Amino acid sequence: MKYTDTRDKTVAVDFKTAVMNGMNAATGGLYLPTEFPTLDAAFLHKNPEPSFREVAFTMAKPFVAGEIPDTDLEAIIQDAYPFAPKIVPIDPVTYVLELFHGPTCAFKDFGARFMARVMSYFNRGQDSNLHILVATSGDTGSAVGSAFHNVPGIDVTILYPDGKISPLQEKQLSTFDGNVRALKVNGTFDDCQRLVKTAFTDTELRARFRLSSANSINISRLLPQSFYYLYAALSVQQRSPHVSKLENPAIIAVVPSGNFGNLTSGLIAAKMGAPITGFVAATNANHTVPDWIATGTYTPHESVATLSNAMDVGAPSNHERITAMYTLDQVRALFASYWTDNAGTLKAIRDCNEKTGYIIDPHGAVAWKAWDELRHGGIERLMAGAVSAKPEEPGLTANIPAWAESVSEKKAIALVLETAHPAKFGATVMNAIGREPSMPNRLEQVLHLEDHAVPMQKDYGSFKEWLVANL
Repeated sequence: MKYTDTRDKTVAVDFKTAVMNGMNAATGGLYLPTEFPTLDAAFLHKNPEPSFREVAFTMAKPFVAGEIPDTDLEAIIQDAYPFAPKIVPIDPVTYVLELFHGPTCAFKDFGARFMARVMSYFNRGQDSNLHILVATSGDTGSAVGSAFHNVPGIDVTILYPDGKISPLQEKQLSTFDGNVRALKVNGTFDDCQRLVKTAFTDTELRARFRLSSANSINISRLLPQSFYYLYAALSVQQRSPHVSKLENPAIIAVVPSGNFGNLTSGLIAAKMGAPITGFVAATNANHTVPDWIATGTYTPHESVATLSNAMDVGAPSNHERITAMYTLDQVRALFASYWTDNAGTLKAIRDCNEKTGYIIDPHGAVAWKAWDELRHGGIERLMAGAVSAKPEEPGLTANIPAWAESVSEKKAIALVLETAHPAKFGATVMNAIGREPSMPNRLEQVLHLEDHAVPMQKDYGSFKEWLVANL
């Protein structure tokens, strides 16, 4: 398998190069596979459906062909995933895909643990450390830190916006030691991401250090997130006739979105044969992509702080990958898009709990609210042209996806991605429903650890000076 560049289609590198470089320093572009092979029909229709590890191995195999032998890939998968996603039906046509059963209670564990083991595999025999730089708006940093902690030959530097993530999320980041260090940046996530991207294109710095990325910028973070889309879609497809009384429903993946890596992973799964009919891009007040879908013009914005902070991204990196894979018209046919504000997020947590009994986190709540509005008159209003076309107003983007009729005809099922454990946002959940969710032991233990985060200004000069002194 070869990997090209979103900004230069003449680029063709192998998987190892794409993983270890993170992004193309020469162009600033992001790596994408040159093809997305369709999985064998017998595998896609296996009954009972394959296990998560079977799905992970089968999907990963063509992307690492010729570079990681099957026995080594199997070992990587086995070591990365002592846990699996869970699929929970919360009403007859809504399934929640719980992605918080890994060590840091966030979906990022699926990508970060695979990536860490692949990088360690490729780093064998090197006489200098590989330095991972990662910007986080919430959960990426802790997942990456956990995945790489004490991995020989690899150092990790995590940048997060000081005061703009939940206290528990910060505790998960600031308490690392050893080969993992955290910088609390006096700025926004976009400032953190800008520092990392500038470092990758700094020829002087790259000549001095071996640098790579662990954001969804890195293809080895993006690809493994596609595993759970296929696993969940196959499961829902087989369970639907019994749970939802629907044969061959249109499965709509409703994705809370910030940097749009997770949704891009879903697109990869769909290209490989996952029975997913369409997607809902659900965002908070950082609605750059819904604006693009509505207007046709992509205009990055400074990020705005919200209750769903992991989605506080004003200039999503993976928009570049989406536009490399699809035209705007194709995106409009495939996507519905939606955004809500903080009041809408709190109402969604409360409404979801009251209607279904399920306690959802602020990110999953944005997705649940998008689906709830779509299926309760929203899709009909879209089709009738009665939805506001003003991007500055919360709600559905005035765009009619190709799958709209399947929703209006009650032939669709939603797969709502729950990307983090609600206990990570206990105060917000408490505000919405009057009680805090139970906290897993692995989160509670973090609260008693010592903080080690280093304050950092948002100018690149200060950041580069710190890197030179500390890497």
